[in-house]
Amino acid sequence: MTVFHFFNCAILTFGPHAVYYSATPLSEYDTIGTSVKAATVYLGTALVKELLKALIGFIDVAGLYFALTQLTHRNISQNHKFQAVGLGWAFADSVLHRLAPLWVRARGLEFTWEYILQGLEANANLVLTISLAALGSLMWLRKNKPRALVPIIYACAGILATMPSITSYLRRGLGWHLPKVVGFELFASLMMAFISWQLFSACQKPSA
Repeated sequence: MTVFHFFNCAILTFGPHAVYYSATPLSEYDTIGTSVKAATVYLGTALVKELLKALIGFIDVAGLYFALTQLTHRNISQNHKFQAVGLGWAFADSVLHRLAPLWVRARGLEFTWEYILQGLEANANLVLTISLAALGSLMWLRKNKPRALVPIIYACAGILATMPSITSYLRRGLGWHLPKVVGFELFASLMMAFISWQLFSACQKPSA
């Protein structure tokens, strides 16, 4: 029954394309090659779009680089600098993306878990952002870090930079509901915070 349902849905989805080709002069002029080429171009275009979506997170990396290296900071330590930058970055993100929905919808009389979950999501984003800022400070400000840790630092920063794309895929691609996504974000934020802290601590130790 499941296979039968699959074939019914597949015919409904892809059948009209074959019918259109057969019922129009396209079949008489043997234009299938053109259609295949157009489909190939579309697949390439879709791949580029997906890559661009994945690269959006790296715009945050560029912004954090500017905030950490180009903005004028008072005489504060590296430890305090990345925390201050990460805190300000995460706060601005929450104001931009969450304040208006809270103000407009969360003041209703009916209780809903949606905005509680959004608050937890903001907390996870805070931890992830500070972790990314910590790794950024190691990449761009820490010169005498152990060479063995450099690939790990860059790999972890890459994971953090693509986290928005990962959560977007979980929601839209896999159909995860908000509680499950937030649970994943909280777990990932704690794991990445622990790893970032370990890397940062290891880079603070004097090299032998």
